[in-house]
Amino acid sequence: MLMIEDFLNYLRYERNRSDLTVRNYERSLCDFESYFKNRESHLSWESVDSDLIRDWMESMMDKGDMASTVNNRLSAVRSFFRFALSRGLVDSDPAHSVKGPKKKKPLPQFVREDDMDRLMDVPEMWGNNYKDVRARTIILLFYTTGIRLAELIGLDDQDVDFVNRQLKVTGKRNKQRIVPFGEELEQTLKAYMNQRDEQSMKQDAALFLNDKGCRVTRSQVGRIVKAGLSQVTTMKKRSPHVLRHTFATAMLNNGAGLESVRKLLGHESVATTEIYTHTTFEQLKRVYKDAHPRA
Repeated sequence: MLMIEDFLNYLRYERNRSDLTVRNYERSLCDFESYFKNRESHLSWESVDSDLIRDWMESMMDKGDMASTVNNRLSAVRSFFRFALSRGLVDSDPAHSVKGPKKKKPLPQFVREDDMDRLMDVPEMWGNNYKDVRARTIILLFYTTGIRLAELIGLDDQDVDFVNRQLKVTGKRNKQRIVPFGEELEQTLKAYMNQRDEQSMKQDAALFLNDKGCRVTRSQVGRIVKAGLSQVTTMKKRSPHVLRHTFATAMLNNGAGLESVRKLLGHESVATTEIYTHTTFEQLKRVYKDAHPRA
């Protein structure tokens, strides 16, 4: 315990760490000390090795502690051993080579296909005025192409090829790609553009314009998407990026290959796209659990 007190005083008076930080370090170190003392009473900080630290981490994970909690406690033990080694209190630093658990990346959120069908297909969801027509067109474009928010905002009329049904999209680092679209989006885009040209004072070459005839902004599109998705889902996140996730998930669920989805999304590496396979597998597990009598 004396070694821990020396370290805590070092944090307080030499490193000027806050009281909260010092208490958190103390809690982590005392937790580890209790662990190895309960395991073998003769053990001391000088006899701790890397395997013992790993066993402690595993015990925390077994109790359900999150990876972030385990990493924070491991960080405290690492700092302690660096201090102890520098002061000659221990002969080696067993924490130096110990790696913390990887944090799980949250799975992408997406809107269910039947909810998207309801949003797109039920006439009562939308009016016939310019704002409603524009909103439905924007949401349908996101859902059927998977393009990013910045890519949609950057679209000009000349980027829409109705003959070949494809968009010329400018992505990250000004890389361009061609994204196909279907008959439904073709008809929706044409109807929107006709109404836009009849009602707005077009001041810009942009495909999507605000009420003043200028290119729509990120915040405007964000509000449009949030309002639209709020009609069919109570998800906390209702953003254009959720629609990008929804596009990718729908494609994979309906038989598209991972490499094809990668190209459509404009990902550099297929590893980036693979996160959606976890999403679809989670969906398969839910279907299995609901459908199988012994699941």
